Amino acid sequence: MRLAVSLVLSAVGRKTRKSLWLCWLLWGGGWALAETSLPEEIRPYFTAPAEWKGKTDGRRSPLLFSDGRRVSTEQEWRQRREEIRQTWMNYMGAWPALLTQPRLERGTTVQREQVRQIEVIVELATNDFHRALLLIPDGAGPFPAVVVPFYDPETSVGQGARPLRDFGYQLAKRGFVTLSLGSPGGDARKPTTGRIDWQPLSYLAYLAANAHTVLAQLPEVDAARIGIVGHSYGGKWAMFAACFYDKFACGVWSDPGIAFTENRVSVNYWEPWYLGQDEKRQRAPGLPTAENPRTGAYARLVEANHDLHEVQALMAPRPFLVSGGAEDPPRRWLTLNHSVEVNAVLGLTARVAMTNRPLHDPSEESNEVIYQFLEHFLRAPAR
Repeated sequence: MRLAVSLVLSAVGRKTRKSLWLCWLLWGGGWALAETSLPEEIRPYFTAPAEWKGKTDGRRSPLLFSDGRRVSTEQEWRQRREEIRQTWMNYMGAWPALLTQPRLERGTTVQREQVRQIEVIVELATNDFHRALLLIPDGAGPFPAVVVPFYDPETSVGQGARPLRDFGYQLAKRGFVTLSLGSPGGDARKPTTGRIDWQPLSYLAYLAANAHTVLAQLPEVDAARIGIVGHSYGGKWAMFAACFYDKFACGVWSDPGIAFTENRVSVNYWEPWYLGQDEKRQRAPGLPTAENPRTGAYARLVEANHDLHEVQALMAPRPFLVSGGAEDPPRRWLTLNHSVEVNAVLGLTARVAMTNRPLHDPSEESNEVIYQFLEHFLRAPAR
């Protein structure tokens, strides 16, 4: 199929070639994103405030190849994108082969308003099974779908202790199939990847990629319209999953910390349960200091001047929303503008959005924008 697409691309003009390439969505056969006008309710969030518009944080542009050449065409971006992806995989540990037919076992079903809630056991790595909650709206499908990672699946369906994190349930009521995941093994700080060279955050992203396939195989789901959303820990999980797995049509990340920031304790990518796993040295939780230094892949990434703007650039041309709170204030547009520049090379606008609230906790207003964003980019029929 990819060979056929390449032959078609070589036979048409540049303008048509760009349209076909964007429809192929990063060569993975994913959702064909149409450039449609944004609803008034979410349009303002795709434009940086004047103070931050057109400015970046001074970090090395993701448009620059490792040898210093600058990307100027779609073809060059495909090459540069693969270079970024391989660089990060080399630091984090390469993924095993993705599952082609992950197993799912359905258990108890409960009817909640116009939604069926089903306890399921899903295979997210080879012979590695996880408890999850599958929500399916009443009515005729196939429906768009969303993976919702968090510490526990109950919170994401409104049956946990913390409010305003029930993305799975609220989206199901709006006509989405949702699959809510929890921390592997039940303890976010003690993930077991099975490999010391595989960083836990990359492992979580791999699990979410296989969760995408779980949803894609369901008769109730339109496989071309699957996104991912998460808050905090779940936001980091969702960001890495969406960026490193092309078949996610879009992503939403609620206040994960979208740049390496070592003066904010919650932007803690250095911890061993994210990117700081190290077989030779253990560190105590907390901010990196001379006495408690960086470890693992995180240390090597920082020393080599890599940062998360490179990861986010992998989304292009797929859209994403940062639902920013205390960890991702408006000045984070300096990070996001790198992705805006990448999309500009592809001839695209309205692919990067951010909302802002003062607190880390989600609010009703910020969540409403999340739902409207996902409705806009996933509810329209696939093209």
